[in-house]
Amino acid sequence: MVRTPARSATIMVAKRTTASVRHPSIEEAEDDLSIEYPSSDGEPMAENKWQYVAMTDTVSVLENRFLGRPDVYVGGDMLMYYRMNDNATRVAPDVFVVFGAAGKHFRDSWIVWREGKAPDFVMEVASPSTWRRDAGEKRDIYAGMGVTEYWRFDPTGEHFTPQLVGERLAGGAYQPITLETDNDGTLRGRSDVLTLDICARQGLELRLYDPETGQWLRTHRESEEALQAAEEEVRRLREQLQNLQGS
Repeated sequence: MVRTPARSATIMVAKRTTASVRHPSIEEAEDDLSIEYPSSDGEPMAENKWQYVAMTDTVSVLENRFLGRPDVYVGGDMLMYYRMNDNATRVAPDVFVVFGAAGKHFRDSWIVWREGKAPDFVMEVASPSTWRRDAGEKRDIYAGMGVTEYWRFDPTGEHFTPQLVGERLAGGAYQPITLETDNDGTLRGRSDVLTLDICARQGLELRLYDPETGQWLRTHRESEEALQAAEEEVRRLREQLQNLQGS
């Protein structure tokens, strides 16, 4: 963890910090730079393979999606501090996206008042020990932070039905996002923030779909497989050309 420089003990709150993430008693308080904000809480990233795959695939896909946008930050399982000068009050979204971020540089944690912005999109992937908090306490936290869209996905189908839930902030409270079921059973909802469809596909597989191109966004694994297939095709065509030239 990088320690805060000792040369300055305090700094005023950035004007662009939204009021929704300020503690009501310290709206004009100063940021105490002597307070350290840990980058780890000692908890595992995921409790099972289903949760791990859904989290890491989604983060990877979104990072690739917004690769050319320096103002879009995609993170996952990162401690997020949202009350100034309070390093005990925190949350760690499984997946989050911030539009209007100050660059993609590496961060130990996301400190909302220093970044000047809360996430626009958050997704939590359910696990046996977290799903109740995801649907209750965290939902209230994200609404208070001003997170525009909050999604929850159950990779096992054991904790809530339907296994995909999307909500959009309106008037300070979350309202449900309409979900539709395709003929093949895919459950999908539109994320206006991401301009993508969030889908529970083939049972309990979390996928992202681009309605503009009509294509599923590839996971890292699928991109690698496509690259290998393309390389194999190039080799095959070269061999075929060599055989024709030698005959």
